[in-house]
Amino acid sequence: MRAFTYQRAQSPAEAAAAAFRAPGSRFIAGGTNLLDLMKLEIETPQHLIDVNGLALDKIEPTPQGGLRIGALVRNTDLASDQRVRQDYAVLSRALLAGASMQLRNRATTAGNLLQRTRCPYFYDTNQPCNKRQPGSGCAAIGGYSRQHAVVGGSDACIATHPSDMAVAMRLLDAEVETVKPDGAARTIPIVSLHRLPGNTPHLETALEPGELITGVTLPKPVGGKHVYRKVRDRSSYAFALVSVAAIVQPDGSGRVALGGVAHKPWRIEAAEQQLARGAEPVATQLLAGARTTPDNAFKILLVQRTLASVLDEAKKG
Repeated sequence: MRAFTYQRAQSPAEAAAAAFRAPGSRFIAGGTNLLDLMKLEIETPQHLIDVNGLALDKIEPTPQGGLRIGALVRNTDLASDQRVRQDYAVLSRALLAGASMQLRNRATTAGNLLQRTRCPYFYDTNQPCNKRQPGSGCAAIGGYSRQHAVVGGSDACIATHPSDMAVAMRLLDAEVETVKPDGAARTIPIVSLHRLPGNTPHLETALEPGELITGVTLPKPVGGKHVYRKVRDRSSYAFALVSVAAIVQPDGSGRVALGGVAHKPWRIEAAEQQLARGAEPVATQLLAGARTTPDNAFKILLVQRTLASVLDEAKKG
C-alpha cells in the first residue's frame, strides 16, 4: 500500500470540496472494497477523506410516503429495519444475500452502490484492463469469462457490477442524493447512476469529480410479492452468476431486474409488460442482443430458469 494523507470531514460539503481540491482522492467509510484495492495498488489515492463522522446514518420516512436512507447506513442495519423488511422486502433480501455478516456490519449504503467489479483481470495488475488502465485492452475478452457480462458489454469491457443491493434499488426506482463540491445538492435517478462501459469503462458512474453521495430515497411502497433469488457457486460470500429481483402484483403485473449479467443492474421496463405471459417472453426482451462467450453462454438459460422459478414462487404467494 502506498503512502497517503488523511482527513476527517466535518460536513458533506466540506468532504466534497476537499475531494475536488485533491484530484484522485477517495472517500472512505466502511472501506470493505477500497482498502483491498489499495493493498493491491489498483487504487492508489494520495489522500483519503473519512466521512464516518457525518450525520448520514439514519433511515427516515419522507413526506411522500417513502424512506430516505443515509449514505452511511450499514448494510446490516438497513436489511434489519422493520420498515424495509415490511415494505421493501426485496431490498432486505438482496442485502442479506450479499457478502458475509462481518462485511455487512461495516459496508455502507453508498459504498455498496459504488463498489467496483470483481473481474479477476481487473484485480490482476499483470493483465491488461481498460477499467484499471484506460487503453490497455481487456484480458477478459478472449480470456476466461464465466462470470462476465452477457448484455450491455462492449469491445472495451465485459465486466459485471457486483452489488446485490443495487439490483433491488434499481427495481424500486430509488433516487440517489448527492452534494457537489460547490455545496449544491443533486438527485440522480438510480437508472442513471451506473454507466455502461462503451469506450470508457473506467468511468463507472454519473458522479462528477468530488461529488459525494449523501443518501438514497425510496418511493412509496408498491406492495406485491417481493422475491430476490441469487444463483452463485457457493451459498455465501460469493458474487452472483445471475440474480433476479422481482415484485409481482396479484394481477400478474410487476417489475424485474437482473444482476450478474451486465456492467450495471439490468432492468428493461418494456419487458415487464410481458410478465402476465410468463418468464420466457420477459427473458427474451431482457436478453435481447446478448453477446456471450463459450464460458458464459449458460447464463442465458440460467436467467430463463431462475426467472421462471421466481415468478412461480411469487404467484404461490
